[in-house]
Amino acid sequence: MIDVKEQISEVRRELGTRVLEAGEARVVTISQAYDTDLDDLWDVVSDASRIARWFLPISGELREGGKYQLEGNAGGTITRCDRPHGYDATWEFGGGISWIEVRLIPEGPSRTRFSLSHIAHVDDHWEQYGPGAAGIGWDSGMLGLTLHLSDPAAPRDDDAIMAWMGSPDGALFMRLSGDAWAEADIAAGEDPETARRRAAATYAFYTGT
Repeated sequence: MIDVKEQISEVRRELGTRVLEAGEARVVTISQAYDTDLDDLWDVVSDASRIARWFLPISGELREGGKYQLEGNAGGTITRCDRPHGYDATWEFGGGISWIEVRLIPEGPSRTRFSLSHIAHVDDHWEQYGPGAAGIGWDSGMLGLTLHLSDPAAPRDDDAIMAWMGSPDGALFMRLSGDAWAEADIAAGEDPETARRRAAATYAFYTGT
């Protein structure tokens, strides 16, 4: 399907903090550069038919002020749209609310970086699992985007995706992603033992081991 180690190494991961009205929040930022131009990558991340091919089926009004719903996952409101440079939205799931900020950054005439920041208040879930809990999911999104851009006309194959996630390569992908998020956690100032314990708990959660 893909070279797992190469995919993990192509992704940048950073952690930060932001002060919101309700208090301090953690910011998880993930990014990857792709060999496509700004307008095409905007189409990839804003057109419902293309989002469904690399991420999840999505419904709603994909415009500023519009509501969206990802099938079986989060929904929310698009709070800002700056075509073709990015958008902001609420991320509402399981009774909780956090926020995402998508940015598209040209790195040449035919190369563009996709960057996503996920802003959330620290809770018990974070204390137990750390950034990898959301980070592995976003890494999976980057993988989906890589595969889509390698063959934009290919339809989404959920059976193949599930089979791969349950394979040794899928398990390796999740382990390496979790380890990479632990290193980002350490770089942001977390105790190494705590960061790696959280990564191990996240890997066990994702794989059921």
